[in-house]
Amino acid sequence: MSNKPIFVATHPRACSTAFERVFMTRRDTLTCFHEPFGDPYYFGPERLAERYMDDAKARKESGYADCTYKAVFDMMAKGGSENKRSVIKDMAQYWIPPSGKPATIAPSLSNYKRGVGTDTTALSPVQSRFPKDGYPYDTKSEPGNPTIVPAELLKNFHFAFLIRHPRNSIPSYYRCTIPPLDEMTGFYNFRPDEAGYDELRRLFDYLRAEGQVGPKIAGQGSETSSNGVNGHSSDVEICVIDADDLLDNPSGIMEAFCKSTGVDYEPEMLVWDNEEDHRIAKEAFEKWKGFHEDAIKSTELKARTHKKTPKSDSELLEEWTTKYGAEGAKQIADTVKECEADYEYLKKFAIKVPSAV
Repeated sequence: MSNKPIFVATHPRACSTAFERVFMTRRDTLTCFHEPFGDPYYFGPERLAERYMDDAKARKESGYADCTYKAVFDMMAKGGSENKRSVIKDMAQYWIPPSGKPATIAPSLSNYKRGVGTDTTALSPVQSRFPKDGYPYDTKSEPGNPTIVPAELLKNFHFAFLIRHPRNSIPSYYRCTIPPLDEMTGFYNFRPDEAGYDELRRLFDYLRAEGQVGPKIAGQGSETSSNGVNGHSSDVEICVIDADDLLDNPSGIMEAFCKSTGVDYEPEMLVWDNEEDHRIAKEAFEKWKGFHEDAIKSTELKARTHKKTPKSDSELLEEWTTKYGAEGAKQIADTVKECEADYEYLKKFAIKVPSAV
């Protein structure tokens, strides 16, 4: 089993913070990194997101206006430990230009060479100048690679995936971009291009095609019919967790995830009701205020008592209209519709375990 850093790729509002808290309880063997690539994605000279693209004041006030992608990889390499395995949870979209734009390699990583590893501090100085207005970069692309991270650097990570149905995640994200939460999050408008499903699927398909994950599917005892055009095979299983499955059966899903990724599972991982666990979580989630309040206040990951019954489209639209008004409800509904196909595609690969008793 690989001992590479585990990178859990996801999209916004996928119940991922509660998922992270499970691994934060294993500080003796694991080092956790919470969404580190949001800093260069939103605020740095290589920024991809359009949210703060023209807001120099907000970027400066964030404290990350000079943060590059290389700086984040170096931070993780320095913050890790020879005796601990790293677990990184982050959004796939933070590595992929929005709205289907073609990807070229981030300038700070443009001279990355095979065999360097995850610590890029020894790389020679950046050859390409940073763009004046963020993306696009004056750098080369790699065939098939949808990210701004070199393929050889991606190979240093053990990838897994976390998803949630857009009918649940999109309204949750929308709520973070309107009053009163927007004052805390600093996100003052909803942007459908930040939903993240398209980018997650593209990263997933690329890693499959390159043979970095699959063809075996974790928890399904089967293989996909095709692992991409090259027919590669990997000892890394396709490991996808659906948030609803996790909430219905936390112990079963987490045990299956740990088995697939080579982490020792202990039931005690699902409980974090002590002062030190809360302190660690609060520090980790501090920089993205307003997005993780429920997870910060939580004490354990336990199965919900009643399985969630899906609502019809008309029931959901009525619910969203009551909460967010007609215009907000339409934005949510349109975005959900755009993301459903990508979610359903990824859902086919999700871990399946027997229902909890």
